[in-house]
Amino acid sequence: MKRYIQVLVIFFIAITPTWAWWGGGHDILTQASIKAVPDDLPEFFRSTAAEQMIAHIAYDPDVSKNRDMPNARAAEYGEHYFDLELIKDNPVPADRNAFIKLCSELDLEPMKVGFLPYAVAEWTERLAIAFAEYRKWPDKPIIQYKCYVYAGFLAHYAQDMCQPLHLTVHFDGIIQEDGSKLHGGIHEKVDSSIELLKLNPSELAKELQVEPVDDLMPAIIKQIKDGHSLVDRVYELVHEYQKLNQPSQELMVFTDIRSREAVRWTATLYLTAWKMSENITLPGWLER
Repeated sequence: MKRYIQVLVIFFIAITPTWAWWGGGHDILTQASIKAVPDDLPEFFRSTAAEQMIAHIAYDPDVSKNRDMPNARAAEYGEHYFDLELIKDNPVPADRNAFIKLCSELDLEPMKVGFLPYAVAEWTERLAIAFAEYRKWPDKPIIQYKCYVYAGFLAHYAQDMCQPLHLTVHFDGIIQEDGSKLHGGIHEKVDSSIELLKLNPSELAKELQVEPVDDLMPAIIKQIKDGHSLVDRVYELVHEYQKLNQPSQELMVFTDIRSREAVRWTATLYLTAWKMSENITLPGWLER
């Protein structure tokens, strides 16, 4: 039985999407997100050095899926997507444990559905705790570096959430009743678009309204549902994605809108983490 479960896990890993925005896309979006954060956040987090470091770290969740590191690879895969259709009409559970319980009730393998909303929530909270440490020890560079690392991981997952094909069972082609797929290969085309279209971080960050959210998980669920509603639109543009070297105006506009939303959402989570950190009580034994 144990061997059977292991085989099932490997199978589900094999059929889940292996991509996210190309590394350069995450780099562009993360640079833009730091440019977009308001002055509420401390200067160390808005500096050029922060922008470069956080964008560097934003690659790491994909780097962790290295085939030579099977445990890291297996743990990382499910963090990047959430196939909303699989939980049917059930509300998205509020935390990872409740989600696993729901999957058990629905006879679903959690890895097949994906853990993306929980990755975003958990890394936002980790960053909030690191910010709380910064508030208490503002002169400790190592705490600032820790904030950069957490922010880089958060950026990656937040941006994946704004790619509609990370939110559907139709992540790389429309699945037909007979099990065949239409438009296979589209996922990589969408993921490559930000990098190949050479979007500019400064332009993406312009005039964005970045406000903290009052309640983190409902905001995450709304972002998932909003992104999922655009899956059909992505497939309407399927032929346009075949011409990224000569993009149409329609595709440029859609990519710009999605990219700006990814920047706004990432910056929103940074600001939310900063505001959350105001009310965090660190343990008495903690001395930095």
